[in-house]
Amino acid sequence: MITMEVSVVVPFFNSRDTLAGCLSALSGQTLARQRFEVIAVDDGSTDGGAEIARRQGVRLVQQNNRGAPGARNAGIEAATGKWVAFTDADCTPSRGWLRSLLTAVESASDPVFGAAGPVMAQPSDAPAARFVDISGGLDTARHLQHPRFPFAPTGNVMYRHDALEAVGGFDERYAAYDACDLHRRLMLEVGGDFIFVESAVVLHQHRATWSDYWTQQVNYGRGLAQFYVKWADDVPWSRWREAAAWAALGRAAVVACAPGKADTSLARRGTFVKQLAQRIGFATTYFRSSERARWGKAAPRAT
Repeated sequence: MITMEVSVVVPFFNSRDTLAGCLSALSGQTLARQRFEVIAVDDGSTDGGAEIARRQGVRLVQQNNRGAPGARNAGIEAATGKWVAFTDADCTPSRGWLRSLLTAVESASDPVFGAAGPVMAQPSDAPAARFVDISGGLDTARHLQHPRFPFAPTGNVMYRHDALEAVGGFDERYAAYDACDLHRRLMLEVGGDFIFVESAVVLHQHRATWSDYWTQQVNYGRGLAQFYVKWADDVPWSRWREAAAWAALGRAAVVACAPGKADTSLARRGTFVKQLAQRIGFATTYFRSSERARWGKAAPRAT
């Protein structure tokens, strides 16, 4: 039953260090509190994060671990808003975030299925976090300008509730790239405009260590491979193309060793780390027969 204008869904898993800050930022929104609800979805946490959500007075949904897409789907199912906005436990929405998104979709002259705003870095001196910032890893505007597969990161996006239900929500088989898949299905099956709202800012706490960043990027590679498997007719791949990608990675390794100014050198090294981690995640997923069976796809071609 639709009783709210906006439902904000925050999935979390062992995020006690950042969850309170996220929920506090949502409680301080300039949008009148009676116009939105906050749904925190505990995806099987073991660190006491649920207690933080309870103390914040938000709606709490608890489930066994199903992954981020499954947690977001649980939030969609519980939502009573006409619009469902998503952010993450390591994000801090600006005070005017929800008001900006809602004003944009309500004032649009043509039907819209969603809106999103910028994801910006929280201040950090960590090289890994600095690299994500200077490389535009979560640059929403850039992602939305992709010529074939535009999407908005789930840290700052809002979709029409009925549109989400029409496409069945997020595909829970994904390790990552579920946001890109969802956005594509909404474009194809629902249609309408999607609005980028410059003033709807969310701050994100980027990974502070290279180890954590590496793990994240390997997972992104896995998700990208799953996207390629699911949408194989649109993004054909083969073992020869994979070999070419590894050859290009070798050239990137040489570039990473070149001297340069601080940010230039960091960008080169970080790009190599990112590409290598994603390549490993992709290759170990895309060509695995058990993975392809999950998506009902045949083995890739040799050419």
